[in-house]
Amino acid sequence: MQIEKTILAVDLEICRIVNGMWQVAGGHGQIDSKSAIEDMEKYQDAGFTTWDLADIYGPAESLIGEFRRKIGTERKFQALTKFVPNPGPMSNSIVSHHIEQSLQKMDTDCIDLLQFHWWDYNDPSYLDALNNLSKLQNENKIRHIGLTNFDTERVKIMKEQGYQIVSNQVQYSILDQRPDKLMAPFFAKHGIQILSYGTLLGGFFSEKYLGADEPHRGNLITASLQKYKNMIDVWGGWQLFQELLSVLNNIAQKHNCSIANVATRFVLDKPQVVGVIIGARLGIVEHRDDNSKVFDLKLDSQDISSINSITAKSNDLFDIIGDCGGEYR
Repeated sequence: MQIEKTILAVDLEICRIVNGMWQVAGGHGQIDSKSAIEDMEKYQDAGFTTWDLADIYGPAESLIGEFRRKIGTERKFQALTKFVPNPGPMSNSIVSHHIEQSLQKMDTDCIDLLQFHWWDYNDPSYLDALNNLSKLQNENKIRHIGLTNFDTERVKIMKEQGYQIVSNQVQYSILDQRPDKLMAPFFAKHGIQILSYGTLLGGFFSEKYLGADEPHRGNLITASLQKYKNMIDVWGGWQLFQELLSVLNNIAQKHNCSIANVATRFVLDKPQVVGVIIGARLGIVEHRDDNSKVFDLKLDSQDISSINSITAKSNDLFDIIGDCGGEYR
């Protein structure tokens, strides 16, 4: 089994399954940093060498710094972090201060990919932030600039102003295919890639929920499950979701893999998707062996049409929520 790698941008090759570190921010069980670092080494050894993190994900950046010191410079990995400021003035000194903090915590001179998120489009200071991030890129403190949860309209504005954006991280799954509508076609034209998250709906795309009764709030023990149960409700509800799980289970059995593998491969095969971020609950549970099966899986046209036959019955999330990132604004 060969781990799929791909070029995200010049001088930046990543693993197509990216280890997500949102889980260390809380709401997913207590993380012990020693066992987390040990687990990170196991991911590295298995070939899963790309990490997705953020300045707001609790100790994530510090864990990356500790990990870097432990494994040394010989073993290469990629750390894609985020800059998620509160809206307000984005002067050079403010932006520099935040990025310097990330560099220090991550124990590096240059961030591989800095993914920028902005909460409020009514405040156009996001363009000032981008301008100052570009200066830091010219100083070799940031290798590439990407985005997180920006909509197509705003990316268009950035492109018109000449900013070099290599990627946008958005929610993308069998259940949420909003990027197909506007984003993917626009990105194809402008050479921008998509990093997808929420592809496994926080764990709902698994055999565990096949044929299961609709969970009550009290059973949703992680922040991810709570978030994606809301998404299932808006999309079409538990009964339709069970129909979808049943179809995915049939496909999984046909290919001798898991429901999660099918859900991941479906999104990896989408145009413009460079990688899928799968959460790693470091030191608590691991799915490395299962995740690696994705790379041997080939979905055929019959698989795709049986998935489409169910999703065709769902509500259109684009009509309800709007373009990608609309759920945050």
